[in-house]
Amino acid sequence: MPDPLPRPALSVPLPGPDALDRARLLAGPEVGPGAAAALEHAAGRPVERGGAPDGGPYVYVGATLPEALRGDGLVWFHSVNAGTDALLGAGPWPPGALLTRTVGLMGERIAQYVLAWVLAECQSVPEFAAQHARAEWRRIPSELALGRTAVVHGTGRIGSAVAALLRACGIRTVGVVRTPRPVPPGFDATAAPDEPVDARWVVAALPLTAGTDGYFGADRFAAMGGATFVNVGRGATVDLKALAAALDAGTVGRAVLDVLPDEPAPPDHLCWRLPRTVVTSHSAGITADEDVITDFTACLRELRAGRVPALAVEPGRGY
Repeated sequence: MPDPLPRPALSVPLPGPDALDRARLLAGPEVGPGAAAALEHAAGRPVERGGAPDGGPYVYVGATLPEALRGDGLVWFHSVNAGTDALLGAGPWPPGALLTRTVGLMGERIAQYVLAWVLAECQSVPEFAAQHARAEWRRIPSELALGRTAVVHGTGRIGSAVAALLRACGIRTVGVVRTPRPVPPGFDATAAPDEPVDARWVVAALPLTAGTDGYFGADRFAAMGGATFVNVGRGATVDLKALAAALDAGTVGRAVLDVLPDEPAPPDHLCWRLPRTVVTSHSAGITADEDVITDFTACLRELRAGRVPALAVEPGRGY
């Protein structure tokens, strides 16, 4: 994965060396036995399961923060997921607790997912699959990805990994940024959120925050000019009714949605009726145990050195 640009200084609490050394290590049910053993090795202390601790300080590794653990004793929560919107949306974050997240090789996995759909479209895979089902023989010309343009909304670790892989295939990559800044790794250029760009693909790799909720609405879809829309970020960044209207109007040519506002989608959900759309089950970048172990260990190493971990999250910003 390309190295991200330096992040602005984060306002996050850091556990002191004494608290970190004394902290008990707790893990949620999402952490399997193998991962727990590796965490024990990294931290040099046993993993404890279940219930509220008798006292702090303590470190928790999991997907959600149980209500019983929201007290002053929590000094650090390491999320096994990359997205923290659901975690932060569950209630006020304990003010003295550091929050870090797991990314691991998710950027590489999601980049491969995006590239797979880009190339499948260029090679008319959906059309050939439909012809096969009809036992129909008809030649369909392929399309070159080389020289085409992809716009990526979200230029962090995952968006940069997506851009780098697309760029390696000769696709021009444009990263959308809110304020002028140097071109992020993996990108050829940047553009403002509503700056017109003639793109063949538009990729959404945004976190869910107050500023990105419903970010892709009628106006943004109307400006896509028939591009294919791929969402590997967060489902709630997309207004699905606006996407449906854009698909009907042709301003969005196709859509690939790995994430939805409500998951899992029931059989009567709008997403299953969208034309020229494929929905995958939030599977583009499934976190592996190795990702959790690697990123927890890296964060622990940085904390012991007195540094803010690169994977720290500022709860007020949501990323």
